[in-house]
Amino acid sequence: MSASDGGATARAETGVAGLDEMLGGGLPHGHVVLVTGLPGTGKTCLALQFLLEGARRGEKGVFLSLEEDVPQLVETARQFGWPIDAAMEQGLLKVVRLDPKETRQSLHRIQGELAHELEALGARRIVLDSVSLLNMLSDDEASRRSTLFALAAACRASGATTLLTAEADPRHPEVSRDGLSEYVADGVVVLGYRTATDGHRVGLALRILKMRRTSHIRSVQPYTIGPSGLMVDAKAVDLGR
Repeated sequence: MSASDGGATARAETGVAGLDEMLGGGLPHGHVVLVTGLPGTGKTCLALQFLLEGARRGEKGVFLSLEEDVPQLVETARQFGWPIDAAMEQGLLKVVRLDPKETRQSLHRIQGELAHELEALGARRIVLDSVSLLNMLSDDEASRRSTLFALAAACRASGATTLLTAEADPRHPEVSRDGLSEYVADGVVVLGYRTATDGHRVGLALRILKMRRTSHIRSVQPYTIGPSGLMVDAKAVDLGR
């Protein structure tokens, strides 16, 4: 499918070379997009890259972390040479740590207070890393579903473009571990490993499983995580075809 929709849709460029080309210019503004993958595939890296691209464009962003502490995230960005310190000092990026140990408080905050907090921050880009841990805080599927829908609704109400990260199911790497996150998202980007015929991993590969209300390239494309972050080879031939 062609990645172009005639430029009718406003876009939030991800800052990831090749991925924006696959998306016809970037993520549609206001979308909630799930980024899922196995450990080590670059989910957090892509999320930070997305927020710092926004900061470069003068757009405020917020990183809601259920996993890494703020100093760890800042150091990760520094290692790629991204100006995270300047973005935070200028008020263009806010990193918020949600302590998973405070289960009841974290869930209440997401279900009842997040929409107001996002509105107050004026965020144009949002990241939640990760919904997999968030789902583990819920006691049953009904509670997990309620929390996920409340989260997505709060992000959409803010008008921001949102990335949710999730761990993939090791048995089925194109599906999130919880199996629910795909249903609340407007788009799904899968990060994974390319494997040779003997089963050995030979590199990384990205696929856009869905992206509502816009056309996009659907083929599996190789990508790398280099000194400046993720780079997708959007023109490479998929050897798995």
